[in-house]
Amino acid sequence: MKDWIAQLFEHRELTRMGHGQRVADLNLGLGWLYYGLARVLRPQTVVGIGSYRGFVPLVFGKALADNAESGRVYFIDPSLVDDFWKDPQAVQAYFAGFGVTNIRHFLMTTQEFVESEAYRSLGPVGIVFVDGYHSEEQARFDYEAFRGRLTPDGIALFHDSARVQTSRVYGPERVYEYTVRNFIDTLKKDSGLQVFDLPFFDGVTLVRRGGNGGGC
Repeated sequence: MKDWIAQLFEHRELTRMGHGQRVADLNLGLGWLYYGLARVLRPQTVVGIGSYRGFVPLVFGKALADNAESGRVYFIDPSLVDDFWKDPQAVQAYFAGFGVTNIRHFLMTTQEFVESEAYRSLGPVGIVFVDGYHSEEQARFDYEAFRGRLTPDGIALFHDSARVQTSRVYGPERVYEYTVRNFIDTLKKDSGLQVFDLPFFDGVTLVRRGGNGGGC
């Protein structure tokens, strides 16, 4: 695992974006949580929405590959920040360069994906990771798109959930506020859900169906 992390961190852009990675001791930061959840739950399908350079899809893909069960990561990103995800062959080669070949990328928004045949044929989902456009409204749409497909023990994770903050990721002319936190506050009012914040770095919140059968 250390060799794989060392290879990952040779790409310094994979040490950014608020997951608490640290190169000095090959520390995945919150990535250990993502990896561990996929190893414990052993899902057949993980859905990841949004990623700057693929840190989260890669960690999930590695975890699924390390499981005895075969699994696949559905990675949804329309490449609106830049053109990094726009060439399908380059994307597959990029992931394969890390020894991860179980990631299927969709150059779409979630709104476009839910209209696709891939969505219609999608089976049960074990983990959904929401890290796309960080507005309250988009976080809600992303969650609602997959909550009905989560397995009984499935988990939704929301990144950048610790606080409302200003983002310039789309450039100085497209500054906007991260308001995922507001949607998390709404979810906490649902007694059928278990909602657990990890307010470290940029924060991640875990949401799962509660014991009384409500929610997800």
